[in-house]
Amino acid sequence: MKKSTQCVHSGTYFDEKSGGVNTPIFTSTAYTYNDAASISYPRYFNTINQEVVAQKIAALERGEAALIFSSGMAATMTALLGVLEAGDHLILQNDIYGGTHYAVSEQLSKIGIESTFVEGRKVEDFEKAIKPNSKAIFIETPSNPLLLLVDIAEMANFAKENNLISVIDNTFGTPIFQNPLRLGIDIVIHSGTKYLAGHSDLSCGAVVTSQKMIEKIHHVAFNFGGNLDSMATSLLERSLKTLAIRVKTQAQNAQKIAETLQKLPQIKKVFYPGLESHPDHEIAKKQMKDGFGAMLSFELDTDAEGRAKFVRHLELICKALSLGGVESTLTEPSLTSHSKIPADMRKRMGITDNLYRLSVGIEDADDLIEDLTNAIQTL
Repeated sequence: MKKSTQCVHSGTYFDEKSGGVNTPIFTSTAYTYNDAASISYPRYFNTINQEVVAQKIAALERGEAALIFSSGMAATMTALLGVLEAGDHLILQNDIYGGTHYAVSEQLSKIGIESTFVEGRKVEDFEKAIKPNSKAIFIETPSNPLLLLVDIAEMANFAKENNLISVIDNTFGTPIFQNPLRLGIDIVIHSGTKYLAGHSDLSCGAVVTSQKMIEKIHHVAFNFGGNLDSMATSLLERSLKTLAIRVKTQAQNAQKIAETLQKLPQIKKVFYPGLESHPDHEIAKKQMKDGFGAMLSFELDTDAEGRAKFVRHLELICKALSLGGVESTLTEPSLTSHSKIPADMRKRMGITDNLYRLSVGIEDADDLIEDLTNAIQTL
């Protein structure tokens, strides 16, 4: 099946008694059983509503199996702890989501797992960080918030050649625009709160990988209990049915907005993989299909007063945390997603106080462009 068809049909559970076309919501937390092998329980990640969504996301990512979590961070940390143990070493791309950066820095060392953040995004940069105890690598592409790219296939090959487990955050890419498992990556992670849910009303996460690897991660998930309840899981299933049409519209809008913004004199830089001026545009064309995503960032040429004036004059686009919803939102990474990263490190990463991350929604692109242009012209 093609992606749009999978969004609607993959994993759906048909209840023969009712004949409904949608998966029923099973609200039970207690289930009857015959033996240990037949026990269902939400914390075991094996109820019907959980399994239906896991099957749909696994199909979209071209994976063998998936687990659905209560947040993207629950998915990320559970996956890492499923493949790492005390004494292991993890190599990470430095330009990643601030929450992941902070969680790894704060938590893994407490249980004896080493981590090294690599400044570059090429194989040779990761190669320099390898130690005898290196066990896994972690990348994010497109990255948050600068939309920088990693060559997924090259990084996957590097990991295999060095007997490393490769993990990727595919939140910005979405299963519609890129499928890292097809390019050789071992584990794909999503903050489902963003595009998978897509309506700014649901917190969730997902891990997609092989059946063998999911069993290791499931053992940790089972113990930590970061599962999603049946009501939220059903809401996620409903949202996934429109994933393809949502993100394709959002990506088309983002392309048009990025092309407009880069022509304005008040804009210093625009970061969007679909622009020919983007340093990783050729990589994007190679590994992203049907669009370049719905996220972009731009840097204003102004001061603190100008920043305040810009935000104040926006009428459609609101300043809000998180991303991926059907409505367009704006955020300042230095104050939100990357606020816990030291200022000197943010500067090295290129995250300035004048940088804005725009999550493009499904509104009419011309209306969004008018809103942005009007606010920028007040500077």
